[in-house]
Amino acid sequence: MSAPPVDPALVEAAVAIARAAGDLTLGWFRSGSLTVEQKGDGSPVTAADRAAERFVRDELARRYPQDAVAGEEEVDTPGTSGRRWTVDPIDGTKAFTRGVPLFSTLLALDDEHGPAVGVIHLPALSETVYAGRGRGCFCNEAPARVSTEASLARACLTTCGFDDWPDAMLAGARASGAALRTWGDGYGYALVATGRVEAMVDPIIAPHDVAAMPVIMQEAGGRYSDLRGSDSITSGDAMASNGLVHDELLALLAP
Repeated sequence: MSAPPVDPALVEAAVAIARAAGDLTLGWFRSGSLTVEQKGDGSPVTAADRAAERFVRDELARRYPQDAVAGEEEVDTPGTSGRRWTVDPIDGTKAFTRGVPLFSTLLALDDEHGPAVGVIHLPALSETVYAGRGRGCFCNEAPARVSTEASLARACLTTCGFDDWPDAMLAGARASGAALRTWGDGYGYALVATGRVEAMVDPIIAPHDVAAMPVIMQEAGGRYSDLRGSDSITSGDAMASNGLVHDELLALLAP
């Protein structure tokens, strides 16, 4: 039995919250007053990250006080409703701190049936890709679908960067014949969902990086998995595609 469609009001709320949080970060974008700190794992964090996540948490607490919330910058908030939100206030902080407009705000909702809502908001590009289970995928309110290209030789594969790719994996990508690009982070997944590229590959990810992606890819007609073909978001790696090139790419890239 398939999972029921999600309440469209939850999709509308998620999109509104993600858009407002992402747009909040523009107050720091390309600002001379922006300072960058290093977290314990060496990754960058800014006041914009913290302010955007705090905004999302405050909005969720006001609207859905019984829901659990997980995020990148603060400790998890437990809940009793059976629903769990996951927020990444700025996915692509390195791009953000360098004035590159490809960063995004990510928001996801899982319920008792699994992935329910996913939002990728790209504030500097005025673009939002979002989906609700059983409700379709959209880009700025227009329906979004993955590419119909079935040939890897004519496909485009994107990633955050090739520094973290093992040599064998990079050799597999090159052997695929696909054009290789580095339009990464949430933006890369948005490109897949809207048919502008055929695949996005992340050799290293955290759950908040990809919590929004399974429902977005499903509703756009594509596929999300880790590099072993599981639909897990906790494996530490991820791939999204139009579905037509997915298995072939997995065979070339599997760890």
